Amino acid sequence: MPRIIRTRVAIVGAGPAGLLLSHLLADAGIESIVLDRRSRTEIESTIRAGILEQETVRVLDESGASDRVLTVGNRHDGIELRFNGEGHRIDFPELVGRSVWLYPQHEVLKDLIAARLAAGQDVLFETEVTGVGDVETDRPWVTATTSDDEELRIEAEFVVGADGSRSVVRPAVTGSSAGGHFREYPFAWFGILCEAPPSSDELIYSNSPDGFALISQRSATIQRMYFQCDPDADPNALSEAEIWNALQARVPGTSLATGPIVQRDVLRFRSFVAHELRHGRAVLVGDAAHTVPPTGAKGMNLAVADVVLLDRALRALLLENDTRLIDAFAETALKRIWKAQHFSWWMTSMLHTASDATEFDRRRQVGELRSVVESEAGRTFLAEAYTGWPHEGGAS
Repeated sequence: MPRIIRTRVAIVGAGPAGLLLSHLLADAGIESIVLDRRSRTEIESTIRAGILEQETVRVLDESGASDRVLTVGNRHDGIELRFNGEGHRIDFPELVGRSVWLYPQHEVLKDLIAARLAAGQDVLFETEVTGVGDVETDRPWVTATTSDDEELRIEAEFVVGADGSRSVVRPAVTGSSAGGHFREYPFAWFGILCEAPPSSDELIYSNSPDGFALISQRSATIQRMYFQCDPDADPNALSEAEIWNALQARVPGTSLATGPIVQRDVLRFRSFVAHELRHGRAVLVGDAAHTVPPTGAKGMNLAVADVVLLDRALRALLLENDTRLIDAFAETALKRIWKAQHFSWWMTSMLHTASDATEFDRRRQVGELRSVVESEAGRTFLAEAYTGWPHEGGAS
C-alpha cells in the first residue's frame, strides 16, 4: 500500500515556477508539497540562461525568495542590435523606464531551494510522479515513487503541473501529453561557456549574412555565447578554433575576448502553448504550459508571471472559497503568453538567417532592423517587450 500524504497543493516540478509558487503560498499559510524526479544537485547544476525582467526581480526580492538577485545579479540598461557591421544600442530606461537583470536560472533555483528548505518546505527530490487523478473533484491526487522505491499517494485540494516541457501533469489537463499549438524552427543555437573576460558590457544580438550570434556574459571570468546552427549539429564536431571563427564572423565590428571553452551544447528552438491550461483542480504553469525560443528572453519570466497570477487565484479559492480568479486564470494568462510568443517569434525571425534566404530576404531583413533602430517607436516597442509587461494586477 502506498504511503498517503495529505496537503493543500501538490506541486509537480521543482523548477522556478514550482518552487516560487510554494514560496508564495506559504506566505499565505497554504501548505504544499513539491515533487521532482531530479536530485537537488542536478537541479542546481544545470546551466540555464537568465535575463530577468524588472517585475520578475521585484517578485523575487519583495517575497524574500532571493536577495542575491540584486547583490549578485547584474543590471543591464540596454542591449545592442548589430547588423551590417554596426552596433545600435536600445536604451531601456530612456525608452520605458525599466531594466533587466542578468542572473542565470540555476542561481535563482539555488536561492529558491535554500529558502524553501530553511522554511521547512517538504521538497521531495528524486521522486518520480507516476499518475494524476480525480482532478474533476475537490480531492485530486498524485502518485509517485521515491528513489528508495517507496510508493506515495499525495492527496490534495489542487494539483499544479510545473514540471517542464515533458510534463506528466499535462495529460490530466489537456487529455494528451502533446495537446497544444506547436511550432519548430529550422535552426538552433550552438552555445558555449568559456573562460574569458566579457566582450561587451551588455548583450549583443547580431544579425549577419553568416547567421545570428548572441554575445552574453556570466561573470568577470566566465562568458556565455551562442551562434546559429543546424538543429542536428553535433556540439563536439567543431574544434575550439572553428567555434571562435564562427562566432567572430557573425559579429563583425566587435573583437571577441576568447579563452578555453568549458562547455558546449546545441539548443533547439520550439514554440508550444498547451490547448488547455486548467482542467478542474489541475493547472499548468511555466514550461509545462508553454515554451518559447530563447531570443526574446521570456522563458523564466513567463513562468513567474504565471505563478503570480496562480498564487492570487489559489489564495482566493483555498482561503475564501472564491472561484472567480481560478476560473479566469487560463484566459488571463494566455493574453501574456501569446504576446510573449509573438515577441519571441519576431526577434527570432528578424535576427536569424534562413537557409533558403534570397538576396531579397536579406535586404528586407536589414530594412526591418533599420525600421526598429532608426525609429523611437520601434525602439520603444522592443524595449517594452524585452523588459516585460506589468504583471496582472501588479505594479508597473
